[in-house]
Amino acid sequence: MKTKTALLAAFLLTACAIGRAEVFEQILVKVNGEIFTKSDLEQRQIGVLRQKGQQIDLKSATGDAQLRKALDEITPQLMVDVVDEMLLLQRGKELGYRIGDDQFKSIVDNIKKENKIETEEQFQAALKSENMTLADLRRNLEKTVIIQRVQQNEVMGKIGVTEDEARSYYDAHLSEFTSAPSVTLREILVSVPTDPKGVNAAADEAAQAKAAELRKRVTTGGDSFEKLASEVSESPSKANSGLIGPLNLGDISPDLRKIVDAMKPGDVTDVIRTNRGYQILKLETKTQAETMPFEQAHEQIGERVFTDKRKVEYQKYLDKLRAQAIIEWKNEDIKRAFLEGLKQHGAGVSGDGSGVKN
Repeated sequence: MKTKTALLAAFLLTACAIGRAEVFEQILVKVNGEIFTKSDLEQRQIGVLRQKGQQIDLKSATGDAQLRKALDEITPQLMVDVVDEMLLLQRGKELGYRIGDDQFKSIVDNIKKENKIETEEQFQAALKSENMTLADLRRNLEKTVIIQRVQQNEVMGKIGVTEDEARSYYDAHLSEFTSAPSVTLREILVSVPTDPKGVNAAADEAAQAKAAELRKRVTTGGDSFEKLASEVSESPSKANSGLIGPLNLGDISPDLRKIVDAMKPGDVTDVIRTNRGYQILKLETKTQAETMPFEQAHEQIGERVFTDKRKVEYQKYLDKLRAQAIIEWKNEDIKRAFLEGLKQHGAGVSGDGSGVKN
């Protein structure tokens, strides 16, 4: 039989061990009994910040205001993702989903091929550079595969697009299937030299006269607009025989739009004064707005309606998993971040807080 002293010593040892565990593995939340710790959160935060191009040491930069701001920005969405991921993974395991040896080998072979890894030594070095073991890789891959299967079988596989839905989308989004009117032009530019005092009047008149002569040559002298543009134009478009466009009519200036609207292909404008100098334009092509017929747009419509429905149905599915889950928060700040993330995401939360515990 143990003495009181021995029992007290055993109790103190146990208490110290528990204390150390709490320090190093502080539990932030339990989702259906599965824990997520402070260490897990820090690893996730570092991963997100690195994806954003920030190299961060969370332990040595706790007083950094900029870091604090960055963490405040990413943690709400991160915590929503964490909880949803845990729920999806748990659901997948309930359904018996797993990754078999052959599937794992096939995925690893594809990873090696895509990254041009030819030897086992290179593969092990690549794992080491990511601070990962083969077991870690398998865990991560299995998690990804299981979640994808849940999404496919529980949500996407149950979504269909009816002909009425497709037609309604088409009628409500005709602009998405309508091409904007556009023009293709050619230009010849005679630039006007400037000096610190501004534009020289004589130089301006000489440039205007030269442009007028060039216009005369292309309209009555038999010279090709394309040939003159490639030979004498002072615009970068000279390299393409003066070709510019196609240009969306909605993107050009109102003054130029007025000129172009009155032209037909082959017409040449009068000499136009611009901030670059004197310009002559030739209209090559003009296309009117054109709406794609429903039958031709059917495949695109189906994809867009499916995408919209998938977002809605997937959100409903996640809301359902959250409502059915027992979520026990062990840290009020992290709980607030999660609720803020739901708010940002537009996700639903049950009004009475069912399934969520403090």
